[in-house]
Amino acid sequence: MVDRRPARPTSLQLAAAEGKSVPDIIAPDLKVLFCGVNPGLWSAAVRHHFARPGNRFWKALHLSGFTDDLISPDDERDLLRYGLGITNLVERATRSADELSRVDLQDGAKRLRSKVQRWKPRCVAVLGMGAYRSAFSDPDAQIGLQPSVLGPSSVWLLPNPSGAQARYQIGDLVEELGSLRSFIGAMRSQAGRPTKAT
Repeated sequence: MVDRRPARPTSLQLAAAEGKSVPDIIAPDLKVLFCGVNPGLWSAAVRHHFARPGNRFWKALHLSGFTDDLISPDDERDLLRYGLGITNLVERATRSADELSRVDLQDGAKRLRSKVQRWKPRCVAVLGMGAYRSAFSDPDAQIGLQPSVLGPSSVWLLPNPSGAQARYQIGDLVEELGSLRSFIGAMRSQAGRPTKAT
């Protein structure tokens, strides 16, 4: 496995990235649309999702069996051939997700609903429990399958893959992604879906 990361941005490039966005990786009828909280400055500077060194998204995605190879952030469009995509709750980059307000997150939830209605993924996987709880006014939400849906899509809550999130280690992320992968596989043979909308 070759972990080929985008070039390291300069301090000036990082400063200039504040408020910028990263293009969605999205297509119709995805198996899973992964939804981050918002881009960090590093990701916005290089214009790729989960690009900061230390972010565990790509490694956990591979180790859980979602991808055959370890995908580099600058090859992120390769996700589409696996039926996977990426978006964010809030489009603008900040130094930390802590800079986002509850209103920012709730506005992001509205935009996410619109995207889901348009693209119709089987499942939306939100990466960040605190952000999800605020965005969807669900203070008791826990990691895993949610009892409500987002438009036509099931909703799965995952830990934030940032290296700064010490509560969940790489093994935990791989396990949770593995559970999501099993759920997606089971959906193929099940006609029923949750009916309570978020």
